[in-house]
Amino acid sequence: MARYKHPSRKKRLAKKAKLTKWAPFWSVPKIYGKTRRVHPGRHTKLKRSWRRTKSKA
Repeated sequence: MARYKHPSRKKRLAKKAKLTKWAPFWSVPKIYGKTRRVHPGRHTKLKRSWRRTKSKA
């Protein structure tokens, strides 16, 4: 990718970066109850990595 990123492309990439984060920690007890211990990454809608899958941004 170019050294200089166009602002619109940068905005799209920032949005894609947000989508790859884990779900918030408080969502686990909300969904499963207090005692169940589940990784918050499990209920993240879209998981993307710069190595595995590319975005068309």
